[in-house]
Amino acid sequence: MSDIMAGGVAGVSVDLILFPLDTIKTRLQSPQGFNKAGGFRGIYAGVPSAAVGSFPNAAAFFITYEYVKWFLHTDSSSYLTPMKHMLAASAGEVVACLIRVPSEVVKQRAQVSASTRTFQIFSNILYEEGIQGLYRGYKSTVLREIPFSLVQFPLWESLKALWSWRQDLVVDSWQSAVCGAFAGGFAAAVTTPLDVAKTRIMLAKAGSSTANGNVLSALHGVWQSQGLAGLFAGVFPRMAAISLGGFIFLGAYDHTHRLLLEVGRKSP
Repeated sequence: MSDIMAGGVAGVSVDLILFPLDTIKTRLQSPQGFNKAGGFRGIYAGVPSAAVGSFPNAAAFFITYEYVKWFLHTDSSSYLTPMKHMLAASAGEVVACLIRVPSEVVKQRAQVSASTRTFQIFSNILYEEGIQGLYRGYKSTVLREIPFSLVQFPLWESLKALWSWRQDLVVDSWQSAVCGAFAGGFAAAVTTPLDVAKTRIMLAKAGSSTANGNVLSALHGVWQSQGLAGLFAGVFPRMAAISLGGFIFLGAYDHTHRLLLEVGRKSP
């Protein structure tokens, strides 16, 4: 229960606080370009979709993450510990994406069509493409999230372990948050091309070659039309959002998790 609440609270906090940066990143990556996608106007377009999906998405990730860590229990000094964190994070992303992708599809289309209401976009997707339209980009999202988690979570856990060892004390929530910010920013930078491919697939017109979800094809198309700059479009707002997100999300998760465990111990 503590994992559900801690993950959910952390996810909602991050998604709502950093939503404007996410909108800017999406518009920078969109095929029509930043200005035509809305520029700095209506930067909270799509926020209802993010708000609805945020809590269950984050909760699903952390339930799976903590369960797989427990299932693969190893000695804390074991050389297999980073592998355990990688597997746990990957499993968490596969499960969380079942909730995240429909929310993300609606949110990103709203972000580049600020004049259209979120619910209307949701209805249009169901009418034109059915349920599978809401899951367009599932594979590309998983292919983005797993490498991201393979970098972020083992790095976060390793930085916490190193800091704890250096000070001979378990890290505080703010220290966990600092480790999360660094780990998130680094992971965000190296996985930006995969994020660009995911955005192009989700925003592509139904029936187009990009809409079929082929990540390599989407990356090749961006490379041909925009080169390296296109593959790393939105890298700075993505790094800023995820660094701040890592600080808030992982710090809030640790703090809420400890608080709920403490309350649980005190309850009769």
